[in-house]
This record gives sequence, C-alpha cells and structure tokens, in this order.
Amino acid sequence: MTTTANTNTSTGLPAAGVYNIDAVHSTVGFVARHLVASKVRGRFTDFSGAITIGDTAETSSVQATVQAASITTDNEMRDAHLKSPDFLEFETFPTLTLTSTKITSKSAEDFELVADVTVKGITKSVAFDLEFLGAGPSMTPGVTVVGFEARADIDRREFGITFGGALENGSLIVGNKITLEFAIEAALQN
Repeated sequence: MTTTANTNTSTGLPAAGVYNIDAVHSTVGFVARHLVASKVRGRFTDFSGAITIGDTAETSSVQATVQAASITTDNEMRDAHLKSPDFLEFETFPTLTLTSTKITSKSAEDFELVADVTVKGITKSVAFDLEFLGAGPSMTPGVTVVGFEARADIDRREFGITFGGALENGSLIVGNKITLEFAIEAALQN
C-alpha cells in the first residue's frame, strides 16, 4: 500500500490528531444469517465519532455513537422488527456505542482494535481486525482524510438480543453470529 506525506512513517499511522468520522462517506454495517441459506446485510445511517491518532497505535483511540432507530436493511417490515423489543428496543435503548480500550499494531496497516461495545445497555469487549487504508488530501482544500476498515463477529445473545424464532427442523430464522463491518472515512480537525 502506498501512503502519503500525511502518514507518520515511523509507525505507519496517519499524522497525530483527532479525526472526525464523516458519516456521509462511511458505513456502519452488519451481516446476519437468515434461514441458514442466506445472509442479510444492514447498516445504520445516523452515527458519529472520532478517531484520535497518537504517536503509536497504543496511544490512539476510537469512540463512536450509533442511533439505533437508524437501522436499515432496505425492508420496512424487517426494519420495524429490528427496532422492536425482539432486537434493538430502540425506544428504551436509543444508542449503541463503541469505545476503544486497546489498539495494537500487527503490521504497518493492520491492527487489533479492542473496544467496549454497548448494545441494549449491555457492554462487552469485542476484538476487531482493523486495517488502515491510507491518508491523503480531502476534496476540501487543506483538509486531510484517513480511511479505516474494521470487522468483528459477535454473538447477539451476549447483548440481550435473544429472539429465538426457529423453523420446524430447528434451524434459526436469524443466526446468533452477527458480523460487524465498518468502513470509515474521517477528517482531521483543524
């Protein structure tokens, strides 16, 4: 991967600073198994956060907040069910949060991000594979942007999402494993 002059060449990280997540050019998504035979992809459309880049991965951090009501799978009936008490119960638990607790470098572009993830008021530690995609100029003059992708698997039951619909053969309507997939663009604060 080629990086630009806005990268801290000693660590492979972008230049130190606070980068605000650009929700217009980012995706906070998930994948769930449906009826064993397919996968349903969804995303949240309302989220915010910041990535603080330190001199090393270990001195860097991430925090983000997602509005539960913004969930979409491009199917109104399914989205209404996902907002209900069977799943996110968004009226009682309006936000989901992510706060990093540890970031370690695996290579110049690959990191492990350990974060406290809170869903339905339940907080669990989740380990993400994190990839730094690069840094460069924004379309806005004088603004630097960075790109990251992160992925982790969680068990939805650990977050109180215990909807247990099953078919006659015992197959789950919705799988317990949920894959979280984030594609993030963030801009350096001036």
